[in-house]
Amino acid sequence: MFKINDLIDLQALSESSELEFKLAQGADGKGKLPDDFWRSYSAMANSRGGYVVLGVREKKGRFYIEGIEDFNTVKKQIFDISNNKKKVNVNLIVEECVQCVSIDSKTILVVEIRAARREQKPVYLNNQPMTETYIRRHEGDCHCSDEQIKRMIAEQIEDCRDDKILSGFDFTDIDQSSLRAYRNLFALAKPQHPWLELDIFDLLKHLGGWRKNRQDAEEGVTLAGILMFGTWSAIQDAVPNYFVDYRERDQAQPDLRWSDRLYPDGSWSGNVFDFYRRTYRKLITDLKVPFEIRDGIRLDETKAHEAIREALVNTLVHADYTGRSSILIVKRPDLLGFRNPGLMRIPPDIAMMGGESDCRNRRMHQMFLMIGAGERAGSGVPKIISGWKWANQRMPKLYEKTEPSEQTLLELSTVSLIPHEVTELLEALFGKRFYQLDDFERMIVVTAAIEGWVNHERACQMTTKHPRDVTLTLPRLVDKGFLVASGEKRDKSYSLPGMEPPSPEDVFANALSVAQSLTHSGSDLTHSSDDLTHKDRQSEQHERDDNGRFISQLLDKPFIDSVDLLTHEFRQRLEDLTELSRNNGRMDTEVMKRIIIELCDGHYLSVAVMETLLGRKSQSIRQNYLKPMVDAKQIRLAFPNKPNSPKQGYTRY
Repeated sequence: MFKINDLIDLQALSESSELEFKLAQGADGKGKLPDDFWRSYSAMANSRGGYVVLGVREKKGRFYIEGIEDFNTVKKQIFDISNNKKKVNVNLIVEECVQCVSIDSKTILVVEIRAARREQKPVYLNNQPMTETYIRRHEGDCHCSDEQIKRMIAEQIEDCRDDKILSGFDFTDIDQSSLRAYRNLFALAKPQHPWLELDIFDLLKHLGGWRKNRQDAEEGVTLAGILMFGTWSAIQDAVPNYFVDYRERDQAQPDLRWSDRLYPDGSWSGNVFDFYRRTYRKLITDLKVPFEIRDGIRLDETKAHEAIREALVNTLVHADYTGRSSILIVKRPDLLGFRNPGLMRIPPDIAMMGGESDCRNRRMHQMFLMIGAGERAGSGVPKIISGWKWANQRMPKLYEKTEPSEQTLLELSTVSLIPHEVTELLEALFGKRFYQLDDFERMIVVTAAIEGWVNHERACQMTTKHPRDVTLTLPRLVDKGFLVASGEKRDKSYSLPGMEPPSPEDVFANALSVAQSLTHSGSDLTHSSDDLTHKDRQSEQHERDDNGRFISQLLDKPFIDSVDLLTHEFRQRLEDLTELSRNNGRMDTEVMKRIIIELCDGHYLSVAVMETLLGRKSQSIRQNYLKPMVDAKQIRLAFPNKPNSPKQGYTRY
């Protein structure tokens, strides 16, 4: 548990973990557990855990200690209710989860809510799993959808998702050429293995692609067998959402044109094994192999090859093939990207340390192990990290997304650890002082220079240090003049002095669209003085281009923050572009994405503007289109260091 001793520790929590502050004063002001505590309990338990701090008021990143006079009563309420099955189905709070902390002579309670194990989810309230199950979304507690709850239940029941026998499938659903190709690789990896003497059907059985249930005598091909070696039609029948996709660009700057793409198009089986073989060859095409001899034999692979192979295998064996996202592998000059549907069963920070494993598709994992691909349980991610470190590349980035669908992403940067131009920049900014920093401090500063900004989460990914150490390091670099901080709590980021990415507050601090909204707030104000409204119009014209788009020196493109301030001709052009969306209730996803890309060409647009032009709810636009399009590098953010800002804008790459 994260021990809280002072305000610095609270700041560490606010930047590193899910955190909720509640006053817990009660009607008499002496203390009472808030009713909404349990909603946060369910949400954090069903996510990655977090902390609820009782007796603290938080405002704009500053903490105000109010304290709890009768803290023993509140503590008793926590334990009594957590053990009440009528209130919550799973109790995750033990004695050491509740800290009584004295700060400024006032007592607060810090409650750690641990993430529920896969076997315990969903954690719900009031005996209502379908209506009282919550999950964390951007520091808020949201109801889980029926699909999310059903997925939790499936994960709870099915320890190994690919082990089940598929009714109605048989050996004719296996692509024979795929299985024979696998056998050839098996023979190369283990030339003396006794299974090589078996025919291909018996080999499939020994691998776990065909199984017999001894309890009811049911026998047949398993999901692992179909996914790994199945024909395309069989895979589609077994897992309708299945799709594998490899995309390659010749340039780091993303656009809509791919130089190479591999996906199930009818020219090959489309199964996981064949996708692995074809994709791995493409991923390592440009990888340099230094001349090295070991035991008299030239080595044709490096640790970087091993890292890439492990990353690819991990993506395939940890995927939730019932999820709506596809498996996506991206190769660009600046990175290799791996995405699979489904969150990790082991939290990313634990996976990076290694030692724990909970593979979603264990049969497939074993099949890869038999041909020398993949690592033993719990060592895969550390193998990727060590291999990439050996290649003198930057620290891999492993993270999860929950919107618009649950997915896990791994990025392997292929940019030099410290490019020459970055070294020159840092020397120009800081001189010899830069080399006086310790290794971790230098790594943070270099990351801020290369990526534009760094936050607490990213800094934690680069080290095994305790989050408190990271929290102390970042402001120390600010004090020394190496970094500049902006934002609050988990939205807080750090950048190099004079190179801070603009924030919405910087851009819109005195934006005259605010003045415009005031002139429409009441008839008395708008008509109180002709001189005033004329002055406002002059100022607005000065801040906008000929089309009525907002102009800021901090942004590289104009920003459309209001359709009402656009010229009639320009607004008509945008409305003609989006007419199809406004006039049709249902739209093909790809068609809508093309409209949005064209709509965002040449300027930034706010979600509110898109809502008006597209005739769609803002929440639907964000979740169904904007978030996946940002992930796919089809559009980019005006404020990438503030991704959740309500004033965010989007433009075409």
